[in-house]
Amino acid sequence: MSSMAFNNDFEPVSDLAHELGRRIRAARIRRKISQNDLAGRTGLSRSSIQAVERGDLTVSLGIVFKVLWNLGLTNEVSLIADPGLDRDGLSLSLSADKVRVYVPRKVNNDF
Repeated sequence: MSSMAFNNDFEPVSDLAHELGRRIRAARIRRKISQNDLAGRTGLSRSSIQAVERGDLTVSLGIVFKVLWNLGLTNEVSLIADPGLDRDGLSLSLSADKVRVYVPRKVNNDF
């Protein structure tokens, strides 16, 4: 599957990836780090750095984390999908509609 077809099938996800790429690029530029320098620091190729900054959905999560770490931007990563911040998930888990109740069976101790 080509990355172009993948991006078109998941437009909202693609938009998020593009926004993250723009933010990473802005952070790199603010730090006055060239793509070549960032590639050297991360052990990645310049084309990988460019793919991250484009928000290419085929870039691995590990590569994105390497770039974020090298730019000093990993503090907020722990907030992603934090169960304590997942209002919808918490609401669903506390919903009385879907609660399973365990009814203990009477134990027969007659041998």
